[in-house]
Amino acid sequence: MTDFATRRTMMVDTQVRPSDVTKFPIIDAMLTVQRENFVPASHREAAYMGENLTVARDRVMLEPRTLAKMLDALDITNSELVLDVGAGLGYSSAVIAHMAEAVVAVEEDSDMVRDGQDALSEAGADNVIMHEGPLIGGAPEHGPYDVVIVQGGVRHLPEALVAQVKDGGRIACLFMEGALGEVRIGRKSDGTVSWRMAFNAGAPVLPGFEREAAFEF
Repeated sequence: MTDFATRRTMMVDTQVRPSDVTKFPIIDAMLTVQRENFVPASHREAAYMGENLTVARDRVMLEPRTLAKMLDALDITNSELVLDVGAGLGYSSAVIAHMAEAVVAVEEDSDMVRDGQDALSEAGADNVIMHEGPLIGGAPEHGPYDVVIVQGGVRHLPEALVAQVKDGGRIACLFMEGALGEVRIGRKSDGTVSWRMAFNAGAPVLPGFEREAAFEF
């Protein structure tokens, strides 16, 4: 029988801590949430690998290091409402649920929504709402949000998501340029987002987040 608890500790000790992620809520959440329950059954053995894990066509669960460093840069507090875009089967939302007051997880694949709800319920993540709808649309009816995090590559950030960030709130996106991308943290002030580069990472670009086609006459 696979010892997932030991693998979980190894993931934190070899992938997360060495990436300068030391905040206790992040470490505690990643040691607690059973990542193997949030991946397709055929991928359970690979759940703790230090790489992006395919969960559907053109969709991945971000590698542990990338998610941990994004959360470290966002510095989520327990009074905040978080929008988790492209939540897949809900792992990132389950982790964030340990830090935030509540999480709204957006997923457009109905099978992933169903399986994600089951996994979140099993994990006792009762402060997470699974919202089915286009990733680019977010979930405005539950917002605005203190924090928005996008679980995949982005070339174009839809204005609808920017609009759901509270003034003074933060947003984390992995902007892809070719094979390598950079995670940037945006802070919204007076309706405008100012970005800073946080670290390099890579992931497939999410559906709807490709660059807008240039206008042609």
